[in-house]
Amino acid sequence: MDGTRTFQRPTALERLINRAIGALVGLGLGPAHMWVLEVRGRTSGRLRATPVDLLAEGGRLYLVAPRGATEWVRNAEASGEVTLRRGRRRVAYRLRALPAAERPAILAAYLDRFRREVQRYFPVAAGSPPDAFAPLASRYPVFELRLRAQPSGKSGPKQF
Repeated sequence: MDGTRTFQRPTALERLINRAIGALVGLGLGPAHMWVLEVRGRTSGRLRATPVDLLAEGGRLYLVAPRGATEWVRNAEASGEVTLRRGRRRVAYRLRALPAAERPAILAAYLDRFRREVQRYFPVAAGSPPDAFAPLASRYPVFELRLRAQPSGKSGPKQF
């Protein structure tokens, strides 16, 4: 991999499905691992939202961008923080971008856990060892979430 940032643009149907899923998760419905990620636009300053699959691995929380350098990734990199929302729960996090060398194990765990939703974005099969992700790691932004502030209302995602 030459280090260039890639992005797989969603189809119109995928955008529609994401909006529907985001609305349901925003109401607190759906699987517990799904949250709505909110981040300020890096140029507009407007709040942007998208549903995400939150990976809990080794006692830490991770965000993975299976489509590559999406707008939410660029906005999150610019601001250094995001908020996760699910129903009335909101939790603010600082981000730590994982270097490519740290990503293979997280990418393997992410694909294994969410294969039904994300297998199409990975050229390796779910169940592959972490070493199979090493040549691909620079394609997929991965962030470790670090709690920034105490959540308002109820507790946020579990820190497993």
